[in-house]
Amino acid sequence: MEARENIVSQASESVANALIPQKSDKQKWWQQITEYSLIVIFIVMFVTMSATVDHFFSIENMLGLALSISQIGMVACTMMFCLASRDFDLSVGSTIAFAGVLCAMVLNATDNTAIAIVAAVAAGAVIGFVNGAVIAYLRINALITTLATMEIVRGLGFIVSHGQAVGVSSDTFIALGSLAFAGISLPIWVTLACFIVFGVMLNQTVYGRNTLAIGGNPEASRLAGINVERTRVWIFMIQGAVTALAGVILASRITSGQPNAAQGFELNVISACVLGGVSLLGGRATISGVVIGVLIMGTVENVMNLLNIDAFYQYLVRGAILLAAVLLDQLKNRGSRD
Repeated sequence: MEARENIVSQASESVANALIPQKSDKQKWWQQITEYSLIVIFIVMFVTMSATVDHFFSIENMLGLALSISQIGMVACTMMFCLASRDFDLSVGSTIAFAGVLCAMVLNATDNTAIAIVAAVAAGAVIGFVNGAVIAYLRINALITTLATMEIVRGLGFIVSHGQAVGVSSDTFIALGSLAFAGISLPIWVTLACFIVFGVMLNQTVYGRNTLAIGGNPEASRLAGINVERTRVWIFMIQGAVTALAGVILASRITSGQPNAAQGFELNVISACVLGGVSLLGGRATISGVVIGVLIMGTVENVMNLLNIDAFYQYLVRGAILLAAVLLDQLKNRGSRD
């Protein structure tokens, strides 16, 4: 029985590798140029900001920068899989808010931190399951599905909290947001763990290869024996669970569940992923690119805050970054086709 499962696993992996579009030498050369150019851009930007912006390169600001991108980094790891499979999730911001509210309410009712966290993460997984099932089995467009769940989940958060922040009095839960190891906060460690775990999942597992294969050609993947529907449901379930965990960490940091938290969060996450080379057309993603994309987004926002740039102008900058990321994605797709 075990030998048969190994054979099936190896066959699935071979099929997935076969379905991922193979690149010519010219395409590989273009991909290397675009990938390394992003790293060079970040290094130049980082060095320039360190030399010109006061307090940017201080230890306190570096730790603050890492902490500020921790939630985006966690969710970007799973959004990477959604985008790589030709889908996306607009409900992540609402899921963060709802998970924080639910965690705070369960914590106040039970005074048990573990139960509250499990309840919030389970709720996020359920939201992801609904998204994945509707998209995969009912064949409803991901834009419409996740836009609907974005509104529904946000509304549920306001309903259960009566439109008010849900305060937390548990010292144990509040300590999670400020807990540190080797001088580095727990949220940063969790984000680093996500980068490692999902990087391995993308590059070293059948699940990751199947995700890229589905993004490359869903119908061919289905004909080759990959369960496209089930894989998509798993992608969204994991997305929901990790997003809810990010919401729990955020609630711990701000010591309350805020039903209006993380508004516009989904656009920042998608911008970071696309800026990092994850294709909107599916079939292409790298964890290193996502890390660089998250760092660029976080660095730009951090510098704007240090320079006391008005929040209205920050919206313009974030929108410009999103547009630039999409244009960069189009250039990469054209370069890979040429």
